[in-house]
Amino acid sequence: GFHLSGTVTEPAMQSEPETVCNVAISFDRCKITSVTCSCGNKDIFYCAHVVALSLYRIRKPDQVKLHLPISETLFQMNRDQLQKFVQYLITVHHTEVLPTAQKLADEILSQNSEINQVHGAPDPTAGASIDDENCWHLDEEQVQEQVKLFLSQGGYHGSGKQLNLLFAKVREMLKMRDSNGARMLTLITEQFMADPRLSLWRQQGTAMTDKYRQLWDELGALWMCIVLNPHCKLEQKDSWLKHLKKWNSVDVCPWEDGNHGNELPNLTNALPQGANANQDSSNRPHRTVFTRAIEACDLHWQDSHLQHIISSDLYSNYCYHDNTENSLFDSHGWPLWNEHVPTACARVDALRSHGYPREALRLAIAIVNTLRRQQEKQLEMFRSQKKELLHRGVTSITNLEGWVGHPLDPIGTLFSSLMEACRVDDESFHGFSDFMENMGQYKSLEYQHLPAHKFLEEGESYLTLAVEVALIGLGQQRIMPDGLYAQEKVCRNEEQLISKLQEIELDDTLVKIFRKQAVFLLEAGPYSGLGEVIHRESVPMHTFAKYLFTSLLPHDAELAYKSALRAMRLLVLESTAPSGDLSRPHHIASVVPNRYPRWFTLSHIESQQCELASTMLTAAKGDVRKLETVLESIQKNIHSSSHIFKLAQDAFKIATLMDSLPDITLLKVSLELGLQVMRMTLSTLNWRRREMVRWLVTCATEVGVYALDSIMQNWFTLFTPTEATSIVATTVMSNSTIVRLHLDCHQQEKLASSARTLALQCAMKDPQNCALSALTLCEKDHIAFETAYQIVLDAATTGMSYSQLFTIARYMEHRGYPMRAYKLATLAMAHLNLSYNQDTHPAINDVLWACALSHSLGKNELAAIIPLVVKSVKCATVLSDILRRCTLTTPGMVGLHGRRNSGKLMSLDKAPLRQLLDATIGAYINTTHSRLTHISPRHYSEFIEFLSKARETFLMAHDGHIQFTQFIDNLKQIYKGKKKLMMLVRERFG
Repeated sequence: GFHLSGTVTEPAMQSEPETVCNVAISFDRCKITSVTCSCGNKDIFYCAHVVALSLYRIRKPDQVKLHLPISETLFQMNRDQLQKFVQYLITVHHTEVLPTAQKLADEILSQNSEINQVHGAPDPTAGASIDDENCWHLDEEQVQEQVKLFLSQGGYHGSGKQLNLLFAKVREMLKMRDSNGARMLTLITEQFMADPRLSLWRQQGTAMTDKYRQLWDELGALWMCIVLNPHCKLEQKDSWLKHLKKWNSVDVCPWEDGNHGNELPNLTNALPQGANANQDSSNRPHRTVFTRAIEACDLHWQDSHLQHIISSDLYSNYCYHDNTENSLFDSHGWPLWNEHVPTACARVDALRSHGYPREALRLAIAIVNTLRRQQEKQLEMFRSQKKELLHRGVTSITNLEGWVGHPLDPIGTLFSSLMEACRVDDESFHGFSDFMENMGQYKSLEYQHLPAHKFLEEGESYLTLAVEVALIGLGQQRIMPDGLYAQEKVCRNEEQLISKLQEIELDDTLVKIFRKQAVFLLEAGPYSGLGEVIHRESVPMHTFAKYLFTSLLPHDAELAYKSALRAMRLLVLESTAPSGDLSRPHHIASVVPNRYPRWFTLSHIESQQCELASTMLTAAKGDVRKLETVLESIQKNIHSSSHIFKLAQDAFKIATLMDSLPDITLLKVSLELGLQVMRMTLSTLNWRRREMVRWLVTCATEVGVYALDSIMQNWFTLFTPTEATSIVATTVMSNSTIVRLHLDCHQQEKLASSARTLALQCAMKDPQNCALSALTLCEKDHIAFETAYQIVLDAATTGMSYSQLFTIARYMEHRGYPMRAYKLATLAMAHLNLSYNQDTHPAINDVLWACALSHSLGKNELAAIIPLVVKSVKCATVLSDILRRCTLTTPGMVGLHGRRNSGKLMSLDKAPLRQLLDATIGAYINTTHSRLTHISPRHYSEFIEFLSKARETFLMAHDGHIQFTQFIDNLKQIYKGKKKLMMLVRERFG
């Protein structure tokens, strides 16, 4: 009965042949204490062959022959039988056992050998001694290897999931009261502590990944469960405490809140409130993921009140009238448990984890009743201080320890315990041995007895309690914790809890709970996250309020809006109103947002605030009063232009849904928000600004002609001059807008007049960027057009660049004003400066165009522009190009304005072309010298081509041939050192 061996045959598969495995299993006091199998599979859990043999023995005990221990059988043999037995054994397994057999024989025959000093011999089939340790077989080496492997994969290949499965296995072992649970967790923890990345991250100052961080959290929570085992022996707890303290003292042991020392007091103490709360934390050691488990080693289960709560459904006291903070019973006579809430909930988790679901449920109900009583007390307290607090408008009252996002997840524990009770039938609660048998009987007290469900109000159930405790936790006012990880955990836990709540269908009973909690949250002042006055560093309620709003809306719209509007604030981005303003003492004035580096999750929080506002806008469609209220709240509480823009777009989409007529009030809300965005981003850089401006014009178009007129008349508070002319006015004046709005002539003219006024104002303010748009917008009105042209002339001498002036000049020519174009071209030339080597400058085309325009207008205009060209352009190739063009045709040949033309080509010997020719030759000479200063052999051939072009220009002068020969001779003299180059010059030019 202590040893089972057998062969297990695994049938052949398509690719694998049939295999036979030899399995051996040892037992001790109803536990499998060791296993071996020839399959060689390495895993934490038993292989399939071990399981198969065990099940065969359980299901078919008659098929398994029982033998006496082998020592008894040998005792019955004589000498010949013993010799035969040994020789046969060696023959069957000679390769495996012969060396061992020979060694043992030698030792037995040696008088002084160790084997002869001991009486008798071991027998593996005879079972263990009564004093020996007995526990289920766990391959410790394999556990360590697996965990090491998963950790080394750093979260890839599903290793995180595998580690979570290991943790789930530990929980399962605890539930089955398997003592290996703590053993296995110890092995896992050792490997986690040995992870080389810990010291690497600490040295580099980098945070561990979120998923890995969550594994450490689960590790800490599991140790908390283990040390809170209500039936563990004292020596076990001491051994665990030694391990925990050892790990806790290692300097790379992860801290509880990720990367900041947590400033929370010991979990076994209640939290201090107010002035004494922020003691100096610099001397306090950092709290690690094991700190809570270490502290929990001081907790015990011996309190008689606690014993009665968890062991009886009938424990109550109707004659109890102590109404102090630490009362044992409430006004109904139902038991309360006034322990630090996360600690009390850790007890519930421990009871559930160790297979005591009924006891866990009883304690959970007592805790929820305690929390509800605490709410009533807080409400009474606030009512007594309300006047003073509202007058001050600020409060120092705050809860340093939030229950949602807490390392021990107290609300999650209560919620899942109560929800489990809704799902399971009563039978499953009797699945484990009775708790009282293990704890030792307590004398029954003389209280009135009522069944457990009597500890609930009429109509309440485990489900209503679960929902209520979730709402209490989510609405709890708490301070934003330190550190990125702790803050992300607050958001994550809140979202997880809400998603679980969303799976529950709300009936009338649950709606009552929602109403009750919403009313409390609104009225409980600083003790509630939705109170009138709360600490400015409180965790915002946007995510929770959105859920509360959508849940309450169909049943109590007023309460839904009241809660959501109260939750819209984001106090950390605001500063208190001046102390002198007592007309609205608790009004908080908005200031330019000061980004608090301590609030790492601020961008997520702001997006949740935006989501809440968007949800309200959607719901308020069609209700003018509510829309106005929501709009006010958005304008007062949201400080980010991108979020206000998103809300404006949301409102616009909802207002203009395809299947219905536009909601004009919602459209106006959309426009109002859009205008606010324009004002907010007018003087700050925003990469989406262009998109925002275009969108605003679209929105104003939908609202109507008066909205477009209004934004043009007030353009300077909303847009830059460039935006106002190039986007706003241009879009308003487009055909598509006129068609979209079905405008009559009178309305069109009114809009056009506003657009022209805007254009002229913008041109005055920023002529460089707005002049061209202004001219375009004023084309149809002679006076306005003249005014715009005059603005350009006035600005041309001071504020405008040649490229802007050339652009406007070309536009003028295109519109049929060549003389005005010419005037602007001459002004542009005055600003230009082209040096000798800028032969690819973008302005060259403009210069050629300006000369062509002057040439087409006549000799006088050409004569006037050439001195400007000579002054501004020093580039020989450009000058020769202009010269060539001027000699090809007669000036004024275009015959503009019916002018008569003499038909004669201009002479190169007389002004103005003589001046241009001299300048061009001079430019070639200067450029040649400049080039030769830094010339390299690879540019020689290019230089010779350049000289050929120069010769063409020289030859245009009547004495050009002589001039060019002198020029070449000069070069040969000055640069005679460049022999190869001068040889090339001689070959080409003599």
